[in-house]
Amino acid sequence: MLLSSGITASPHAFLPKAVSAPSRRGVRCSVASVPAKFDLKTYWEDLIKEINQKLNEAIPVQYPQQIYEAMRYSVLAKGAKRAPPVMCVAACELFGGNRLSAFPTACALEMVHSASLIHDDLPCMDDDPSRRGQPSNHTVFGEDMAILAGDALFPLGFKHIVSHTPADLVHETQLLRVIAEIARAVGSTGMAAGQLIDLEGRPNAVDFVQEKKFGEMGQCSAVCGGLLAGAADDEIQYLRNYGGAVGILYQVVDDILEANAKETTEGESKRKNKSYVSVYGVDKAMEVAEDLRSQAKGELAKLDKYGDRVIPLYSFVDYAADRGFSFAPE
Repeated sequence: MLLSSGITASPHAFLPKAVSAPSRRGVRCSVASVPAKFDLKTYWEDLIKEINQKLNEAIPVQYPQQIYEAMRYSVLAKGAKRAPPVMCVAACELFGGNRLSAFPTACALEMVHSASLIHDDLPCMDDDPSRRGQPSNHTVFGEDMAILAGDALFPLGFKHIVSHTPADLVHETQLLRVIAEIARAVGSTGMAAGQLIDLEGRPNAVDFVQEKKFGEMGQCSAVCGGLLAGAADDEIQYLRNYGGAVGILYQVVDDILEANAKETTEGESKRKNKSYVSVYGVDKAMEVAEDLRSQAKGELAKLDKYGDRVIPLYSFVDYAADRGFSFAPE
């Protein structure tokens, strides 16, 4: 593997197996794109509206008021794409699951995702003063309150799954697997591990950092949807491989777009993180993105027996690579 890591990653790494010379400006691969008849933007925006409403209901302001205001500030931030919960719902529906059974877990994924971003933005971590065009949580509420808000969102997510998932739609053993999956993704072998290695700045660690910081949430989102719908173990593995590739792909393309813009914004992170762009350059990062898109679609091809229900997941891959549309702030 050309882009090798000096650290042993998990047995399900989603990293390029081979890289060839770049020949295109855009992020393209030979795998067929989603049929034009499917409108991802409408599908995604409709789900965002439902998820936003449920998130608003899930985090009412209570005593002590300030911590709930800090939690709501990040979770309900305008411009949030809700990619983890939308992927969870789409994966659940792929296997014939009812989206009502997926919404509590989808909301929990957004809570966990928001908590991780709150903590990542802290001065002792990535030191980002802004997030999604708005001041970061700690910039508004202070570092102490931001830490507490993040700490509170993690367990609230688990509680929300247990208390709001319809018992007649999802068996408790499936819920236990979902909770275990989320805990694994955010813990010391998942996202936390990626953040640690990124902070340490170890050489040759970009593969590990990208997989853990960005691939884990994609894995978790897709897998949770499949678990809720009762997918078979081999199908869960396909979703894990797919979600991990999409998660890294999205971040790699973000880094490419930022590098091509050649602009240093006021809200740029003071601490530069490990990315394929920063380590290998834009051309190599474009090759990585092409390979990741191909990997993601290759995993979905194993699920083509489900027909049109797999199309939303295919379309997420193309969106991650091409950014074919933008979202209006809610």
